[in-house]
Amino acid sequence: MDKAQKKFRLLAIAGLFILLTVLLAVINGLNFTMAAHDADELTGNIAGRQGAFAPGSGTEQPGEPGFRMGRMGPMGPDSPEMNASLRYFTVSFPDGGEAVMEEFRISAVTQEEALDWASGLKKESTGWTRGTYRYRVYRMNDKTYVTVIDQGRELLPSFRILVISLVGEALVLVSVWLLLRVIGRMIYAPLEETDRKQKQFILSVNRQFRQPLTILYANTELTERENGPDDRSRSNRRQIEKMNGLIEKLGTVGIFDESRMDREEVPLSEYLCAAADREAPELQSAGIAFETEIEPELKLEADPGGMSRMIEEVLQNIKLYAKSRAAVRLCREKGYILLEARNDADLPDGEVKQVFDRFTKLENGKEDHAGIGLSYVKGIVLAHNGRAGAEVSGGEFILRIRL
Repeated sequence: MDKAQKKFRLLAIAGLFILLTVLLAVINGLNFTMAAHDADELTGNIAGRQGAFAPGSGTEQPGEPGFRMGRMGPMGPDSPEMNASLRYFTVSFPDGGEAVMEEFRISAVTQEEALDWASGLKKESTGWTRGTYRYRVYRMNDKTYVTVIDQGRELLPSFRILVISLVGEALVLVSVWLLLRVIGRMIYAPLEETDRKQKQFILSVNRQFRQPLTILYANTELTERENGPDDRSRSNRRQIEKMNGLIEKLGTVGIFDESRMDREEVPLSEYLCAAADREAPELQSAGIAFETEIEPELKLEADPGGMSRMIEEVLQNIKLYAKSRAAVRLCREKGYILLEARNDADLPDGEVKQVFDRFTKLENGKEDHAGIGLSYVKGIVLAHNGRAGAEVSGGEFILRIRL
């Protein structure tokens, strides 16, 4: 239950984080793009007047011909007020001559620093330099001009909005996480109670089934001691073992499976070899050509019981559905240990995720099969942080487990 709640919270927070990040990225991206556009208008004004900024032509006053208020009002890039507040310098580089300081209206650097700075930019075009300075390089009258304007004051609100956005996003995520802890308990409480009752019911059914099965097993064993084993007693044993296996699987069925598994080094190659040797005679007697390809000495930190049951269920699935041929392969592939089982099947090609659903059978499923086996397998694989997938290709059912 705790694992399911954590997964719910993580998915909800991840979705909210992506949504907020995209939204704030668009807002801040537009904000900085507009700031860059305004700065480019200023450098364009300067470039059009041989390196010096001027509102309109530089001489017109409000009400006179040629005066323009500016696209942003009295404080826009073309406004008279901007002429008094703009911080910039322009350096020209005559072809074959020395650099000349055309305009110097900035206090953050000296003229010598500005000349060196412009020399490093004269082969560029337009962009940001030293974080908050916008520059433009242009040609005019056989000269290369470099204009650099200080946009630090203009960018300050944009940076504040960026910081506020990041802090706000963090506060929203923390608040939602805490809220989901409360809401999650309310949502999962009824499901947890249902899961508890279901497991309690299954446990009660298990006890009721095991008692007659134990008696049947004892009676079968007593009959074999008195009269020796025969086909009927062997059949009884097989059916009793089948029922015991089904009861054991039912004991693992719950809404939330959070089994605790012990971890130790498990020799998977040995486990699969032993299981394949046990099942091979029965498969061959049923007319199924069975092949194995097992890479030796493959080991994994895992639960021994879980790995053993997983392998048994994979082979049991082959026994149930193989028509004439089957194969298992165990190898190391791309950093994973791959267990692959194949058998011929009369099914359409494509992915078959539903085989891992509980009590689900494919079109070729047998009526006496409960449809728990591969669901049980996937539960074990997920508990070991692995992946399980199944598909039908070219008349073959292919089960792949990566651990």
